[in-house]
Amino acid sequence: MEFITTAKASTVVLQLNGRFDAYAVEPVHAWLQEQIDLGNINMVVNLEGVNFMDLTALSTLMRGLKQCREKYGDLSLCCLQPPVRLIFELTQLDQVFHIYETEDEANENVRGSNQ
Repeated sequence: MEFITTAKASTVVLQLNGRFDAYAVEPVHAWLQEQIDLGNINMVVNLEGVNFMDLTALSTLMRGLKQCREKYGDLSLCCLQPPVRLIFELTQLDQVFHIYETEDEANENVRGSNQ
């Protein structure tokens, strides 16, 4: 699993590539925690490069979402590939997360909700 981070206006973006599973969650969890500790409570996770995700990965994202929302921020997702989108739909987590088609759309909506 590789990831790239960028900062946009009022959000930070984490772009993941590869399998997002139990073997890859620790660095993602550490990054999410570090961002929250720094006060970056509006995040976008770009899953364009992820074609497999397990329950440990879902749990990691849920924990990050909970921590962001506790501080009145949000963690949005974008660019889900069909197999990953299906996992969110089957677990009904597509009703919990804000999911966007593009990273630009996700960034714009996070910005818009905080103005």
